[in-house]
Amino acid sequence: MTNSTERTDTPLIDAFGRQITYVRVSVTDRCDLRCNYCMPEKMRFLPRKDLLTLEELEQLIMTFIGRGARRVRLTGGEPLVRKGIDTLIARLGEQVASGALEEITLTTNGTQLARHARSLAQAGIKRLNVSLDTLDPHKFHEITRRDALLDVLRGIDAAQAEGIRIKLNTVALKDVNEDELPDMIAWAHGRGHDMTLIEIMPMGAVDADRYDQYLPLSQVRNNLEKHWTLQPLSMRTGGPARYVEVEETGGRLGFITPLTQNFCDGCNRVRLTCTGQLYMCLGQEDRCDLRAVLREQGPEAIASALDKAIAQKPKGHDFTIRRQSQKPAVPRTMSATGG
Repeated sequence: MTNSTERTDTPLIDAFGRQITYVRVSVTDRCDLRCNYCMPEKMRFLPRKDLLTLEELEQLIMTFIGRGARRVRLTGGEPLVRKGIDTLIARLGEQVASGALEEITLTTNGTQLARHARSLAQAGIKRLNVSLDTLDPHKFHEITRRDALLDVLRGIDAAQAEGIRIKLNTVALKDVNEDELPDMIAWAHGRGHDMTLIEIMPMGAVDADRYDQYLPLSQVRNNLEKHWTLQPLSMRTGGPARYVEVEETGGRLGFITPLTQNFCDGCNRVRLTCTGQLYMCLGQEDRCDLRAVLREQGPEAIASALDKAIAQKPKGHDFTIRRQSQKPAVPRTMSATGG
């Protein structure tokens, strides 16, 4: 593979005129936590033979870059448990250094971050999203089914020491971390971290009842505004979050609202799974099997496959969550799709 990617003159534009400039890539479905809203306790992970090799992942990512992708986010599962991931990150970092790619970022649960922080910084990663739903060790175990909070906090400190900006992603959970959210925001902002609150997403069958976990962020925001001044910001980071500045803390706070406020109109992203399935929408089942195209037809067939896939990108998802319907909106788990 070459160290730089030459752009073509054919950007990926869907039927609604949205150009695809942001690709989220799941490098593994495996995770060392078992968050109860994300996967069942006895999760059955994919056999390794079904996964794209790191070389195949790189090849597909390079194709997206050549077609106009400016941001790449690596996700999982937990991306840092994938053997050899530092090599892929370093290769993508070369694309940033050459100017072919604007940014490479990572979403992680933080458990492995302390030992990877330096290599991530050396590869040119400037910011990370760390998933953290509580600062209480007992709640952390309740949510993740693991005792790893200290590992996560050490990882955050290690990344910050390397000059990497941290944004905390926190899923709002009714009667679990609901009362803790203001303290978590104050803690994050006090350490210079942005924070984004996320509504629970009804994806995949899990052991918990998602209706009982669901906490509308409209309710959270109303509660926060009783104590703080939230000033709307026009900034965007390429994702679905809408940001405010908390005047009293001086920090940024984002809201991702797949249920109470659909964020699809300006969607500029697609998701590539670790098995090479390209999902044009997080909340729909339409997909393109790029692994089959790559392995059976060769790299030259990828371009036309992408054109056909992007033409089918829907206008948006239709996530709902009801007591009467226990079925998830889509059967695949978030860990299989990529966060």
